[in-house]
Amino acid sequence: MAAAPALKHWRTTLERVEKFMSPVYFTDCNLRGRLFGASCPVAALSSFLTPDRLPYEEAVQRDFRPAQVGCSFGPTWWTCWFRVELTIPEAWVGQEVHLCWESDGEGLVWRDGEPVQGLTKEGEKTSYVLTDRLGERDPRSLTLYVEVACNGLLGAGKGSIIAAPDPEKMFQLSRAELAVFHRDVHMLLVDLELLLGIAKGLGKDNQRSFQALYTANQMVNVCDPAQPETFPVAQALASRFFGQRGGESQHTIHATGHCHIDTAWLWPFKETMRKCARSWVTALQLMERNPEFIFACSQAQQLEWVKSRYPGLHSRLQEFACRGQFVPVGGTWVEMDGNLPSGEAMVRQFLQGQNFFLQEFGKMCSEFWLPDTFGYSAQLPQIMHGCGIRRFLTQKLSWNLVNSFPHHTFFWEGLDGSRVLVHFPPGDSYVMQGSVEEVLKTVANNRDKGRANHSAFLFGFGDGGGGPTQTMLDRLKRLSNTDGLPRVQLSSPRQLFSALESDSGQLCTWVGELFLELHNGTYTTHAQIKKGNRECERILHDVELLSSLALARSTQFLYPAAQLQHLWRLLLLNQFHDVVTGSCIQMVAEEAMCHYEDIRSHGNTLLSAAAAALCAGEPGPEGLLIVNTLPWKRTEVMALPKPGGAHSLGLTPSPGDSAQHGLCSCSSPHLAAAPAASAACVRSARAPTDSASRPPPTKTDGSVTLDNGIIRVKLDPTGRLTSLVLVASGREAIAEGAVGNQFVLFDDVPLYWDAWDVMDYHLETRKPVLGQAGTLAVGTEGGLRGSAWFLLQISPNSRLSQEVVLDVGCPYVRFHTEVHWHEAHKFLKVEFPARVRSSQATYEIQFGHLQRPTHYNTSWDWARFEVWAHRWMDLSEHGFGLALLNDCKYGASVRGSILSLSLLRAPKAPDFTADMGRHEFTYALMPHKGSFQDAGVIQAAYSLNFPLLALPAPSPAPATSWSAFSLSSPAVVLETVKQAESSPQRRSLVLRLYEAHGSHVDCWLHLSLPVQDAILCDLLERPDPAGHLPLRDSRLKLTFSPFQVLSLLLVLQPPPH
Repeated sequence: MAAAPALKHWRTTLERVEKFMSPVYFTDCNLRGRLFGASCPVAALSSFLTPDRLPYEEAVQRDFRPAQVGCSFGPTWWTCWFRVELTIPEAWVGQEVHLCWESDGEGLVWRDGEPVQGLTKEGEKTSYVLTDRLGERDPRSLTLYVEVACNGLLGAGKGSIIAAPDPEKMFQLSRAELAVFHRDVHMLLVDLELLLGIAKGLGKDNQRSFQALYTANQMVNVCDPAQPETFPVAQALASRFFGQRGGESQHTIHATGHCHIDTAWLWPFKETMRKCARSWVTALQLMERNPEFIFACSQAQQLEWVKSRYPGLHSRLQEFACRGQFVPVGGTWVEMDGNLPSGEAMVRQFLQGQNFFLQEFGKMCSEFWLPDTFGYSAQLPQIMHGCGIRRFLTQKLSWNLVNSFPHHTFFWEGLDGSRVLVHFPPGDSYVMQGSVEEVLKTVANNRDKGRANHSAFLFGFGDGGGGPTQTMLDRLKRLSNTDGLPRVQLSSPRQLFSALESDSGQLCTWVGELFLELHNGTYTTHAQIKKGNRECERILHDVELLSSLALARSTQFLYPAAQLQHLWRLLLLNQFHDVVTGSCIQMVAEEAMCHYEDIRSHGNTLLSAAAAALCAGEPGPEGLLIVNTLPWKRTEVMALPKPGGAHSLGLTPSPGDSAQHGLCSCSSPHLAAAPAASAACVRSARAPTDSASRPPPTKTDGSVTLDNGIIRVKLDPTGRLTSLVLVASGREAIAEGAVGNQFVLFDDVPLYWDAWDVMDYHLETRKPVLGQAGTLAVGTEGGLRGSAWFLLQISPNSRLSQEVVLDVGCPYVRFHTEVHWHEAHKFLKVEFPARVRSSQATYEIQFGHLQRPTHYNTSWDWARFEVWAHRWMDLSEHGFGLALLNDCKYGASVRGSILSLSLLRAPKAPDFTADMGRHEFTYALMPHKGSFQDAGVIQAAYSLNFPLLALPAPSPAPATSWSAFSLSSPAVVLETVKQAESSPQRRSLVLRLYEAHGSHVDCWLHLSLPVQDAILCDLLERPDPAGHLPLRDSRLKLTFSPFQVLSLLLVLQPPPH
């Protein structure tokens, strides 16, 4: 006789089901306690420790010593290899058998010489399936190897995740045994967990919630853990519930397996290589067991590492890519920072990434994938378009501290008007577990209800790798179409975006940058990394340009394509979003600095080789090759080498009449052989016609005045700027009663993310750094350069010295700064109060610039109290403005009329040594009449960052100056000249130009190279079928819209035989 129906108390019923599944309570009699059946220890266990990350073939040859469960190994970053010898009991025939393994650290199982699965407690992977069903004839004995890295999924922080790694941390093996696994118990546990999730998630006001709870309760009633024959009855109850379908209008969730792996962060680059193997081989195993499972994987660099270190695994990834289960996404070399890399570097991320994906997987990516990056430049939509991508996925703006971003699915319009479709997974995560709570959050959170009825759901452990588990897949498959919940389908990014595109008519558009209201300390942290980035971007630009000119002028020169690809890939690797940002451990920062040193040394060798080729066959004595690597005429003061290692100042006219990218010779260490007389070049600087010099700096009352006829600079006795006058108009640039070049110190203690965050409240702790009167001294006097220098004690531990320099003919004053910095949680900035009023300031970004407010009217305005810029920022009113230029800084702000440049921070996690030590950097101040565009601020910032090159010419330098390219419009910048990627035999160059003023403009490009054909191409250098340009008198006509980037393929004439 059936039991009489009973009234049920919500909480007790809920807890009854929870206890039936608990891994802690009542495991002697509940269902969880029956997940594993019979067990036995492994037959033999031995191990060896090594500080090296050895290949498998080498490791198995080492001397293994007996080990046992409970043994400790370490320390951090070492590796312990275990040899595990197994004998499966005869009685287990017909059953599923697992190796159960629990240890600290990250493990990788090797079987028959190949990696087969990752093992991590943190990633819920603590058993390896030896066989789904042990057959009569299956071998009973086998030997496995488990390679255990002495670090966790998220490194080895001492006391907290983001603390510096604990170098002495030890690790322990706590379980190693064989056990029978009961798959039917596992599936019942998944069903009960989902039913509980539905009951809790839908709540007491929902009919379906009670149906879920009562179904789970009834399953407990009929299921006897000790009697497996009762399990099918319980399973049938669950199947009846999950088989009740939802309606046609249900929201559809596209569940895609994912495993975000930071290319370096709280662990070094070399550990990432192993993380990739552990994570992806586990995903492959899941693909084999679940043919409907699709796994998305980004970052070509990581795949390239796997190809070189685990070739067998790489071949299997290619095989599953052909099946459509392993899906490369992103199109970039790494998931780079979205703010700091130059426009050209961003293009190269796609160029290297897309070409790699095409070569290795047969097709390019159609989605840009950047889920964890700290903001997104307004030029990304145009760069994506140029690289064949119209779709973008991220979720990081869900981290905004102040304002909730208003959309999850929308069109994003970039600086030039390019539009891409953007999707933020509404669950605000890329590490979902497949729970009901996450599924419901995805629907409830969606800010585009009524406009978009599809959402992404990225599941799998991430950041430090790990990836999806079978349990996650079992949950999601069970939830495929159940009344009361959204529809869930295992899907790909392509399917998701196709569904969104098919119904995109109601979507809103966001115009301009996607600014993350958090992590704005990353614009400044680890200043040496920032400096290395800017320097190496310049070096590679210069090497490509000179090598291209050498290729065009010399039949013997071989363009160093392979070396340049290697150096570019190092730079792109360092632009990963936890490296260039400085939010990494000390070990990673040191590796990054080594990468920059490689680029510098090899880059300089390549520069010398190109210079030698350009000078080959010229008559005359040996000397210097002076190279202008920028697209406009320049006349600048240079320090030229003299015999014995000394330097002398010379005024170098730019080669050619309207020269850009030009060469001229200097046959002696002085400038006598320069193609134009020095005085003639200086006349534009209002210098006396009989001399190339200015009056020396004057010193009165301890203050110093520098004057070059363009600007007049007055420094007080402590080195602060009391006056900056544009001489022609007499217009003062410094605010009345204020001083510029004022160093200020702030307390810098964020809420948690130390290297990442600077909080708004730091502005309340401003302390001006006051100097000692009398420290200001006159440096260079008269001639071509005037300067003054001073010392400043910032604190008892930190000091600064600065040389303020004004050159003949130069429209800006430079501040060469050296800081010895030894602080904790302090932030150093320099301020310039301007005699300018404007509600907007302008900041340079990739291939252009944008405006941001100078006021705090709204929460969106004040959330941008610290922003990023590249080489310059400008505050202008009608007719006049003040620009602040820099050679390696990115953090900035303009509040009211005060321009502020962020110089140094002192965070202590995850790198305790971040920014400690000696720093050198230069910034410059440029007052101007009219707009910054017409005044040449953009060109001035380029000139500060790309000094004229004086290269030793091993054979005589060209006797006459020569210019390769010139442009008819100052609005257009020729950013890049390089050899085309495609066929080196065809002697082709690629030119990248952009419109920098924000205007529609027609521009003539004049070429001095032997060009046979000119064709417009995209950023991946694919020719536009309708892009042939007529060449008239060695000139090409180009038409630009505001901030448009154009790429041009130039086919050079074949060399004469």
